[in-house]
Amino acid sequence: MTHPTLLTLLTERETAAGLTVERLRAQIASLDEQLTAAETEVAELAITRKTLLSLGGPLDPAAPADPTVASPAYQQILAVFHSATAPMRAKDICQALGTGTTAKDTENLRAKLKRLVARQILTEPEAGLFTLAPPTASA
Repeated sequence: MTHPTLLTLLTERETAAGLTVERLRAQIASLDEQLTAAETEVAELAITRKTLLSLGGPLDPAAPADPTVASPAYQQILAVFHSATAPMRAKDICQALGTGTTAKDTENLRAKLKRLVARQILTEPEAGLFTLAPPTASA
């Protein structure tokens, strides 16, 4: 191949890669907006729950106060931890739940595990290793 042909091919690939970058950035921006809206809704629902509980007392004392943790997906994750005898990695939890173990699956689960760590329901004693948080004095 001649140099002009190589430069033309290089320019075409560079243009295509640039278009891919633009498309992906647009998708990320859209997903970020959706995530922000969902997080806002969860926070607003939690505030509404807290307000209702303060007005009329607990509606269901067995229900978790955090609506995220009350979801079936999180309850399944917590059930795995309640039966576990040692800290677990995201891939092990995926296997225990019978879900896929691809990178996408484990990363999605890892995000949920990190949310549970932020809510002090789980701890991460070392990077990537999760376990139930010890019960608090008020529990």
